[in-house]
Amino acid sequence: MNILGLNAYHGDSSACLVREGKLLAAAEEERFRRIKHWAGFPSQAIKYCLSEADISLEQVDYIAVNSNSQANLLKKISYVLQKKPNLSFILDRIKNRKKRGDVIGELKRCFPEDRFQGTIVPVEHHLAHLVSAHTMSPYKQSIVVSVDGFGDFSSGAWGVGNGSDIRITDRVFFPHSLGIFYQAMTQYIGFPHYGDEYKVMGLAPYGQPTYMEQMRELVHCKSNGRYLLNLDYFQHHQTGVEYQWSDGIPRVGKLFSNQMEQLLGFPKRSKEQPLEDCHRNLARSVQVMYEEAFFNLLEVVHAKHGIDTLTLSGGCGMNSVANGKVYRRTPFTRMYIQSAAGDGGGAIGAAFTAWYKFNQEETNDFVMDHAFWGPEFSQDEIELLLEKRKTDLLQEGCVIEFIPDEEELCKKTAESIADGKVIGWFQGRMEWGPRALGNRSIVCDPRRADMKDILNMKIKRRESFRPFAPSILREAVPEWFEEDDDVPFMMQVFQIREERREQIPAVTHVDGSGRLQTVHQRTNPLYYNLISCFKEITNVPIVLNTSFNENEPVVCKPQEALDCFLRTKMDVLVLNKSWISRQCKDK
Repeated sequence: MNILGLNAYHGDSSACLVREGKLLAAAEEERFRRIKHWAGFPSQAIKYCLSEADISLEQVDYIAVNSNSQANLLKKISYVLQKKPNLSFILDRIKNRKKRGDVIGELKRCFPEDRFQGTIVPVEHHLAHLVSAHTMSPYKQSIVVSVDGFGDFSSGAWGVGNGSDIRITDRVFFPHSLGIFYQAMTQYIGFPHYGDEYKVMGLAPYGQPTYMEQMRELVHCKSNGRYLLNLDYFQHHQTGVEYQWSDGIPRVGKLFSNQMEQLLGFPKRSKEQPLEDCHRNLARSVQVMYEEAFFNLLEVVHAKHGIDTLTLSGGCGMNSVANGKVYRRTPFTRMYIQSAAGDGGGAIGAAFTAWYKFNQEETNDFVMDHAFWGPEFSQDEIELLLEKRKTDLLQEGCVIEFIPDEEELCKKTAESIADGKVIGWFQGRMEWGPRALGNRSIVCDPRRADMKDILNMKIKRRESFRPFAPSILREAVPEWFEEDDDVPFMMQVFQIREERREQIPAVTHVDGSGRLQTVHQRTNPLYYNLISCFKEITNVPIVLNTSFNENEPVVCKPQEALDCFLRTKMDVLVLNKSWISRQCKDK
């Protein structure tokens, strides 16, 4: 049985392929289209998944989509009758529903010579999220929580996962949403693009929570774990907020009302305006308010069900700062968050929901313990590329070496990292989800206090307040961090031990934290070996890891890695077994 799972007509459009209860391939459309958070129908990701599985569209039995227009239908009707929202609000949702419902039409357009003869399976948005977390985890039983902006008229759902069964016990419905709260405040602080919430997380430690009185006016935490917005300060529920989910960059219009300025006492920041203390303090207050509501929910659901294991999903599941405090702030002792916790990951949840629906008698021991589900490229393909681009490389003063021995490759790379070089590291299958986890990474020395500035000068050109992440050998975590847990997908921020912070300043944030990635020898032996070689040289089992990109989606193909290398001041590019180094001074 072949099942395609889709996240379509939303940000981070994606596809995956599941065969006999096992994941074979998964990728987000942005990596092929080269547009961040690409929204629309994920035709390129579908083509990749079919190719990886070596099948045609005709051999797909089911296409599962992480949206079901019939879900929560009575709630939708009741809201329209009671609240009588703006006509443009209703028309926008009808338009979006029609697009989401035309999967067959999109398949005919994108695959004119290949016919889909299977069945479309719509899966309620939050059920897809919950399945993507619980059934991918190593745990048979867990408390399942999904929190995001909106999907199928709901912004949150939680309950209990037991084997393949997900029992939802409570929800938060439109128009109340922690995701909308965080996104609206992200816009107000002056970060206008879809997906900019991580900038607020990075900025928050530079401020103080001086706006908590105002935050608690915006968000009300309830004793049953739910959260309510004070809708006077928002406009997503009545007016026609502009949403763009088709064939390009996702866009979300202004979510807050004009009364927000009266509440906060200063106007919305434009993206060109310098950051001031009021913006830093607001960012901190927004993060603290989110954590209050989030931990209130977790405390209530734990008290109700008494299970110490949490599986977390939804766009808010990407809030690694809050995730890193779960063990300190709640009774939970174990947690799992898959590498694409947001809407992209809903493709996997939809596919596995369909699998369990049509294979109820089957058991499934699949666990997603790594994120390497994307395309990979052979050494022959890379050498052909380098031959074609030889002139470009010579003009840059580059030298190409072939290093077939993996131990030698890792040792040479580790030595260059220790020498302060910036390394592009391109290996194996591309990561699934937004994080570079050692196959499409830029790696550097975490010991250098100036490495953050060097990276921003040579490649990243991003805001100075945004931190870089440490990749650490799994067994070394308790020696370097205050918490000891497996964090393979960089989804939790832990406090670095105080006595260690001066040793790794490039990956230590202003508040002493680091968004770590634990690296296992079993799931990524080459990257593990690279870090081990660096440890042998420096006695530090950590490298700085940031995504292999400039101001674009993470690179997918070797030519994109090479292009990024040539247009920036990266020192070395490692493409599989090919070592490309600049021998000239910075251009």
